[in-house]
Amino acid sequence: MSAWRRDGRIVIAIPARFTRAQEREWVARMTARLDAADRRTRPSDDELGARAARLSQRYLGGRARPGSVAWSSRQGARWGSCTPAHGTIRLSDRLQGMPVWVVDYVLLHELVHLLHAGHGPAFWAELEVYPHTERARGFLEGVAYGQGSGPAPGPLGDGPQDDEQQERGAGGSPNDVPPADEAEVWDVIDPEES
Repeated sequence: MSAWRRDGRIVIAIPARFTRAQEREWVARMTARLDAADRRTRPSDDELGARAARLSQRYLGGRARPGSVAWSSRQGARWGSCTPAHGTIRLSDRLQGMPVWVVDYVLLHELVHLLHAGHGPAFWAELEVYPHTERARGFLEGVAYGQGSGPAPGPLGDGPQDDEQQERGAGGSPNDVPPADEAEVWDVIDPEES
């Protein structure tokens, strides 16, 4: 038996031999399980803030203290963004429903930006403490690939050239540089933009 969401509906697969009573029972059970799983992978903004505090405490000794953490539908191709000057962190609502360890990676990535603005060696050294970093990055690359963006041109954040490419965007065009008022925004970027 399994349950999943497709096109805004819940699909539940149960054995054909079930009686109507068993069917009703298992549809209710599977729907409840799916709803519980959704709550775990789609936390509210308040729950996201609490999760950020726990991640900061566990992996950064509590040094990263965001002023606000929220979901955003305005991230474009970004997985998340951080404005250190204001202490704001925004995660793309496209992350909702992804495994918790992936959301935690993106959230921790943004928390580290409160300590290190760029993607330099000190930034990556801080992020290395999270045990699922490489796995989460691979997962996000796979999602980007599956959405038709193609393979990443190379590893993310391995050196200064990659950092510059990430900051400029995919083509590296001066037109891809964010406006001056957004210059302090750093983010986890889809592989298609690196």
